[in-house]
Amino acid sequence: MTVILLASNSHKDGVLSLNNHIQSYLDRIGFQGPLDGSAKTLAALQERHLYSVPYENLDILARRALSLDPQVLYHKIVERKRGGYCFELNALFGWLLRELGYEVTDLVARFWRDETELPPKRRHHVLKVEAEGTSYLCDVGVGGVVPIRPIAIVEGLVQQQGEEYYRLDKDPEHGWALCEHKHGDWTRIYSFTEEPQLAKDYLFASFWCENAPDSIFTKFPIVAIRTPEGRHTVVDREFRIFNSEGVRTFSTETEEAFKEALVTYFGIVT
Repeated sequence: MTVILLASNSHKDGVLSLNNHIQSYLDRIGFQGPLDGSAKTLAALQERHLYSVPYENLDILARRALSLDPQVLYHKIVERKRGGYCFELNALFGWLLRELGYEVTDLVARFWRDETELPPKRRHHVLKVEAEGTSYLCDVGVGGVVPIRPIAIVEGLVQQQGEEYYRLDKDPEHGWALCEHKHGDWTRIYSFTEEPQLAKDYLFASFWCENAPDSIFTKFPIVAIRTPEGRHTVVDREFRIFNSEGVRTFSTETEEAFKEALVTYFGIVT
């Protein structure tokens, strides 16, 4: 379980009393709904998070050592309004959900998308969250297209989210497999088992992602955020703005222009 040394919330007469840290987090993601522990609220929290907090590897590229300490993550993501990658984003989101009364289990996944053979290692942090008697897969830590709302952990159930379709299959060796329907076929995004992970269990995988020569995170900028109209992304310094009309791409000619575009499209000040 992730522990953060901030003031805790209290419950009085069944009413959740928020401390300033939790309220600041909710303000950061623009959440204004009820905090009733329901599956509907869980879905709204995940959706607002994906609309508000970018996925990004800019600290890795700048050779700034990452910390998975929750207080450091809170300062970076909430106070400085930065983003992060899965080990950062899902760690802090899991803490928020626990503070709001949800039962959360930290899990680790093996990423299959765009792989032509068995991926070499499990290097993705995901969350299992209980709400109203159902277990859900929650994830705010992927730069590509993934479910914007939680996925009920039910084998074979097709779950539609807008124009996207997802389901969870069971694999005898790799556990649950999150699949997406594209081009008339079902393909894996990632797989995971339900073995609970401790915070320190992610340190080795995160260190590899930060430092390995063949880690994609060390090669070029990767930035992404969902929008109500689509997505904004940066891949190898090319900006791509997706909306209902298609995609607009552009590159910046100077470092100053690059940083200005990060502010405009992602709210990131490096």
